[in-house]
Amino acid sequence: MRRVAVAGAATLSVVVVVAVATFAFTRDRGASAPTHPALGLYRGSEPPGRNLLPTFRLPTYDGRIVSSRALRGRVVVTTFVDTSCKKACPIIVAALAASLRRLDAATRSDVTAIAFSVDPKVDTPRHVRLFLRARHAEGELAYAVASEKRMRPIWHAFYILPAVDTGSADTHSADVRIFDRNGVWVSTLHAGLDLSPANLAHDIKTASLARAP
Repeated sequence: MRRVAVAGAATLSVVVVVAVATFAFTRDRGASAPTHPALGLYRGSEPPGRNLLPTFRLPTYDGRIVSSRALRGRVVVTTFVDTSCKKACPIIVAALAASLRRLDAATRSDVTAIAFSVDPKVDTPRHVRLFLRARHAEGELAYAVASEKRMRPIWHAFYILPAVDTGSADTHSADVRIFDRNGVWVSTLHAGLDLSPANLAHDIKTASLARAP
C-alpha cells in the first residue's frame, strides 16, 4: 500500500505563513466565505496520482486512540495544527468543525476528522481543550498528539513540515486533506484560498460517494 507522495518540487505540504484571512468563522456562519468550484469533482485541489492514507495509531488529547486501521471504509479528513498558532490554525479548525455540522446525519456518521499536532510540547490536554472550545470544535474532531518521537514518523508519512522544525508556531504545513472511503487522498484545501465550510462540506460529501475499486 503506497503512502502519500510528494508532488513535484513544491510539495503538497505547503509551508504556510498566512496573513490573517479577512473572514472569521463563528459557530455556523462560515458559509459567508466564498466558494471557488474547480473543474473536477472537488472544490479543493485534487492531488495527482493515487496517494493513500498513511498508517498510524496515536493517542488523542482526551485519552482515546485513533488509528488508520479502524478508519477503513470511512471518509477521513486530516489537518496539521498546534494550539500556539494564531494565524492559519484557528481558521482551519473553525472551518472544519463548521463543515462537519453542515453534513446530514448519515454522511456525518461515516466521517472522521483528525487534527495532528505539529508541536506536541505546547499541545497539552488543557491547551487543546481550550483551543477547540474557542473554535466550537470540541467533540467534532479528534486531536492526535504524542511525544515528538512518536509524531515524527507521522509527519514524515504525510510529508508535512512541523512547527517544531521551524521554531515558529505559525510556520508549518497547514492544509486540510480529504481521503475517500477507499483511503485515497482526493482533495486539499488551504486557509485564505479555497478553504470554507461550504467547500469542505461539498468535498466531504463527494468523497463519501466513492465506491470500492
